Amino acid sequence: MLETITAEELVNTPLSSPGWVVEDLIGVGVTLLVGSPKVGKSWLALRLAECVSRGEPLWGFATCGGTVLDLELEDNLPRIQQRLFRLAEECSDAFHLCVNAPSLADGLLDEIATFVAAHPDTKLVIVDTLQTVRQSSQRSAYASDYHDVRDFKGLADHFGIAVVLVHHQRKMNDPDPLNTVSGTNGITGAADTTMVIDRKRGEKRAVLKVTGRDVIERELVLEFNDCRWELSEDQYVEHEEERPVSREVLEVIRFMEGRLGWAGTATELVAQTGLGNARAATLGRKLAEHSQALLEAGIRYSTQRTASARTIFLERVAGRQFDDGNDGTSL
Repeated sequence: MLETITAEELVNTPLSSPGWVVEDLIGVGVTLLVGSPKVGKSWLALRLAECVSRGEPLWGFATCGGTVLDLELEDNLPRIQQRLFRLAEECSDAFHLCVNAPSLADGLLDEIATFVAAHPDTKLVIVDTLQTVRQSSQRSAYASDYHDVRDFKGLADHFGIAVVLVHHQRKMNDPDPLNTVSGTNGITGAADTTMVIDRKRGEKRAVLKVTGRDVIERELVLEFNDCRWELSEDQYVEHEEERPVSREVLEVIRFMEGRLGWAGTATELVAQTGLGNARAATLGRKLAEHSQALLEAGIRYSTQRTASARTIFLERVAGRQFDDGNDGTSL
């Protein structure tokens, strides 16, 4: 039987975002790291793994910090060792490497799940490259591409981790970076984020084009210096501004000053906060949309549906000072 939720329930329910492993770049789910052969993908993957395992920023983007599993399946340990000698003065015990792994058909996902169970603080898994673990299939090319990436997507979502799949680029020029990814659109369609690194042979300078469902589309200009990719310029392709916290939500925050908790319907909340011209039907969805702002102000928002009405619960929790961003006033 299908489990459904009504649109009315969805917009009135506070939901947390999946979360970032590298803030604004790599979130929980599947990220494709795509480039032509010998362009420097593996150097970039190693730098990413090193930063996350040590909890250090990557190009100024904060990392969550945690255990990393890096499957370097096109390299050997001596070569990786030489790269680490040049890349890092000190490595973390949270950075795990592997050069042999089964394919998807032979149980790779089970092996990764076992590793994550043994290392519950795992944040990132890198597969370098996707092609080395692909499974043969009787499906169409699109279906095969989609299901292989979708398998990793299910693993990532289940454990709340990021999976980075290093993949190859077609020998073609196209203004749309997604069209340069080797394979069918099934690969990019199943991934959450795609990062394509373009670099002319022999040049230090490259452009990392980032696009996806939850990331801001951007182009990062990188330079390869001393075996390390460094950020030269961050170019936003488009920027979707965060919606400001509504007046109704700010009034609710003020209403909760000095209160440990409150429960009632949206109609009752409108009346008690003095929001006489606010619509009770839309207040709940505004509270759900800005539930993170409420939490930062020390208020946890939740709801419970009964046969006759939806009850809103506001609970005081430990929070931090909240700036509404409008007139400099803090609550």
